[in-house]
Amino acid sequence: MDAGSRTDGIRIGIALSAMGFVLSGLGACVAILARDLSEPTSRLALLSSGFAVGLMLVAVVGPRMLRRWAIPTVLGLGSVVCAVGAVLIAVAPAYVVAIAGGLLVGLGGALLVLVAPLMLNGPTAASRLSRVNAVASGVGILAPLAVGTLDTLGPTGRLAMLAAAPPLLLLAVLTRRTQPPPPPTATAVPVLIDSAPAVGLAGKWRRVGRRVVMDVGVGWLRVVLAVSVEFCFVVWGVARLVAAGLPTATAALLGSAFPIGMAVGRAIGPIRINGWSPVVPSSVLAAAGTLLVSLFDAPAVVAAGLIVAGLGVAPLYPVTLASLVATPGISAARLAAVGAMASGTAILVAPALLAVLARAVDLRTAYLITLPLLAVLFLLSRRSGRTSFV
Repeated sequence: MDAGSRTDGIRIGIALSAMGFVLSGLGACVAILARDLSEPTSRLALLSSGFAVGLMLVAVVGPRMLRRWAIPTVLGLGSVVCAVGAVLIAVAPAYVVAIAGGLLVGLGGALLVLVAPLMLNGPTAASRLSRVNAVASGVGILAPLAVGTLDTLGPTGRLAMLAAAPPLLLLAVLTRRTQPPPPPTATAVPVLIDSAPAVGLAGKWRRVGRRVVMDVGVGWLRVVLAVSVEFCFVVWGVARLVAAGLPTATAALLGSAFPIGMAVGRAIGPIRINGWSPVVPSSVLAAAGTLLVSLFDAPAVVAAGLIVAGLGVAPLYPVTLASLVATPGISAARLAAVGAMASGTAILVAPALLAVLARAVDLRTAYLITLPLLAVLFLLSRRSGRTSFV
């Protein structure tokens, strides 16, 4: 790995670590904001929806931004916007301000998510994304601990979210001092369906086009499923511990169980067993953790289930995203935007759907929604290969 690749890895590591801190603290902040602002917990589900809307907006305008601006510029802009959002969540005096903070975290975080696979693209993308996300998950462990500790000792635990702002702003300053690299289109895979050479081969190229579209569609769906499962635990893990009978501050502290599992799982990286996709053992492990979280009401068992689920969920997003971005026939920048759209769709729908189910039944039963999501992901990723694992 050359010096440029190492520098890119460090920048993305800083960006995703700070964002990981914010996202890992989001679940604890949902419960604390509900208490501080006298709002029902289910209404604070819109906090994650703001992040999702940001992802989807950037997915639409992201490729156009990357054609006009260098990747470091987009990285710096995303860092600043994400930092402002984290500050608003930390100090929000009203519900609207908190939701605005979630939207800005989404917009800024989406820009970071957009450029990450482009800066770490290549044959080892899945492993590099896993390592970077492992560092981010390790930093994320600190968020629930900091939120819970501050909530016990200070006025409100969500002030801990202020810790994410300095590294993000520092990253923005550093990116302004660097020479912008060539635009992503310089190394992007050519679009095959735009280069059919002869009329006699039109049918062949149409078939190639359909296959590319199908591959992208399957890749998009795998990212949606992976992120859906992850954010069900990110957003509602602390609330599940509160429902098991723990005080809010204690639940926020034990909410670090899921980030701990994620950090360990991403440090281990994708697990390869014979010819199976690494998604398969990860899905099985995540399902086992879901059953522990859902079927038992003892706080210790629920926390253990969060750790097991984190171990299983950890490789799902890096592996599915790397596979999507590596799909031949479409530029990497466009595929990264498709990945951002998939993440936004998942974050917008899955935690909100879990909240709706929790109102109809209870949160422990609603958590079972992750099992069919994992089952479909399992079926789409049974074997390794171009369309299931890169």
